[in-house]
Amino acid sequence: MKIQDPPPEQLQAIVNLLNQKRLKQALSESSQLLEKFPNSIILFNIVGASNAGLMQYDEALESYKKALEIKPDYAEAYFNMGVILKDKGDPEAAIDCYKQALMIKPNYAEAYNNMGNVLKDKGDPEAAIDCYKQALMIKPNYAEAYNNMGSALKDKGDPEAAIDSYKKALKIKPNYAVAYHNMGIAQKDKGDLEAAIDSYKKALKIRPDYSGVYKNIGSILKRVVFTKPSSGLQEIISSIIDQKNIVKPVNISQASISLLKFEPTLKELIKKHSTGEAKYSLERLISNLSEVPLLLKLMGACPLPDLELEAVFTDIRSAFLASVYEIENPPEVLRFQSALALQCFTNEYIYNQNDKETSAIEVLEAEVGEALLKGEQPRPQSILCLASYKSLNQYKWSDLLVLSSIIEEVVVRQILEPKQESFLKSNILVLQEITNKVSSKVREQYEESPYPRWVNMGLTLKPVAFSNEIKKLKLKLFDDAINDIEAPNILIAGCGTGQQSIAPASKFKNAKVLAIDLSLSSLAYAKRKTEELGLQNIDYMQADILDLGKLNRRFEIIKCSGVLHHMDDPMAGWRSLTDCLELGGLMKIALYSELARKYIVRIREEISQSCIGSSGVAMRSFRNHIINSSEVHHKGMQSTKDFYSLSELRDLLFHVQEHRFTIPQLKDCLSELDLKFCGFEADAIVRDFKLTNMGVDDPYNLDKWHSYEQANPNTFISMYQFWCQKIT
Repeated sequence: MKIQDPPPEQLQAIVNLLNQKRLKQALSESSQLLEKFPNSIILFNIVGASNAGLMQYDEALESYKKALEIKPDYAEAYFNMGVILKDKGDPEAAIDCYKQALMIKPNYAEAYNNMGNVLKDKGDPEAAIDCYKQALMIKPNYAEAYNNMGSALKDKGDPEAAIDSYKKALKIKPNYAVAYHNMGIAQKDKGDLEAAIDSYKKALKIRPDYSGVYKNIGSILKRVVFTKPSSGLQEIISSIIDQKNIVKPVNISQASISLLKFEPTLKELIKKHSTGEAKYSLERLISNLSEVPLLLKLMGACPLPDLELEAVFTDIRSAFLASVYEIENPPEVLRFQSALALQCFTNEYIYNQNDKETSAIEVLEAEVGEALLKGEQPRPQSILCLASYKSLNQYKWSDLLVLSSIIEEVVVRQILEPKQESFLKSNILVLQEITNKVSSKVREQYEESPYPRWVNMGLTLKPVAFSNEIKKLKLKLFDDAINDIEAPNILIAGCGTGQQSIAPASKFKNAKVLAIDLSLSSLAYAKRKTEELGLQNIDYMQADILDLGKLNRRFEIIKCSGVLHHMDDPMAGWRSLTDCLELGGLMKIALYSELARKYIVRIREEISQSCIGSSGVAMRSFRNHIINSSEVHHKGMQSTKDFYSLSELRDLLFHVQEHRFTIPQLKDCLSELDLKFCGFEADAIVRDFKLTNMGVDDPYNLDKWHSYEQANPNTFISMYQFWCQKIT
């Protein structure tokens, strides 16, 4: 068949459209030209590329097939078909196409490279490495092949060789941001976090909008405390917070604070405060702190788990109140006041306040109320000062405030969002009235203290199939059919304020989520955040786990984290969940460890014996006792993030109901429910466990885990978090 292509100028015009991503126009014009030049393989190639860009994969494949009818030895068409088939999720067919291309064109380095990528994604790094080596024999300066080989070597478990491969890619292509990013991942896996951060910084210098790098820096910041300054990192962390939902701010707060403490202003302030030396004037102090933007952003984003900063902020708050009428209103002072009010609201006013402050607040509140009743708007300093002691929506006159740019963020967080939640409560489905006595008590706690209060969280950048999660977690399956689920029905049993439900809804392709909780206040918070993020695949319902049988529904995936151990009878709740799980379905459970919580148990006993209540005043008073105590088990509490937010402190130490478990008990429970243990969800813990338990099946052996926990009693200090599967 004779090939007939349009004139070069016409082809170039369409290629330009393709390069400019004007895909629909390129498709339209190339399709029209095909009527005049039906035997043009270049036009069929352009039509295929345009359809592929529009994710019209079947149409694209048809175009390449037509090109091959005209020219059966058209290697590029086979190559392009391989690309599409990989994107369609058909790796075997993609590999066949690359092999066809290589039969026609043996020196086709790009085909070897792409075939290597498919093999790597299939979990065959050895075969992938062979392909990359072939590509590099043909094209020695092929930076992309060195980069991809590095990823295969990393998957194979050889980070040193991977790093060497990335360095070769960067020698060829110095501005290769992807190679710097991937090298950072390998360095992190190797445990060289400082080098990883340096590689990530270089990637961002080349590509400041590289979202994957920000997410990986966030994952490192969860694990580090800085012992020296790191140039440029504060700006990167600020960008992470600004972008929102790259990472939970609280997870990077300790690393960020350790970095901030090298700032001369903050370092000197903490030193002077701890030694009781004379301090700067309030306005000068605030002006200096306002020159540390990361500090202000953190204050507005999450509770700050640091007692030195807490002591400083407590004193500054008191100083603001004492001099509220003398404070001028330069922008930097108001910015700091706003950040402080947001910090206090986010930590639920956990800072101590003395009787003098209480009296002064009452006077200021009354004066502001009188002014508003006269139609006068109070000074923003007064409003921000009050907002740092009590949420503005709790003041009777809050509706009379006029929104201004100065107090806007505080008003939104403390008045408008709680109003929205109050409205949303009336639209939440209710399964039936909660009748269990313990469930009712737990509900009452979370109505008063929705848990946890959060601003941003870490979301997945791109939805994936649930089978990817199984592979990533290295779960041991007893029924592989769960891998074939394309649109999983997910139950979140105890969603709290929404992090538990939003994460899987945004992470898994085609997921449909039902999220239940006892507390309408928590559900309303969750629904508000869900709407804020634009997610439409979550339904919220007030329900007790014990009543789930009334739903008459089954789910492929159930997640129940930190809930069963607060029930009257955890096994009754777990059995109810098991009844709702499809055959072959997976369930994630999180429960307290008896061994890891021994210090917490001791403190709970102290609270019980002292008849300390769970009012805000009582919890703050007891917390202050812990801060000033020299007891080891008290000191241990100060390192937990839950210690720095009132609702989280209540959940940690003052919960109305708590059960704890041992691993042998977990094993018995799983046996009684006919569930199979599939593995713990905790990368660092599993990695450490494998250092002394090297058998292939050891991570799935609960007897070995029991021995490991006995030797390392703080292993599950947060919770046991594990997956199990229903096979009968």
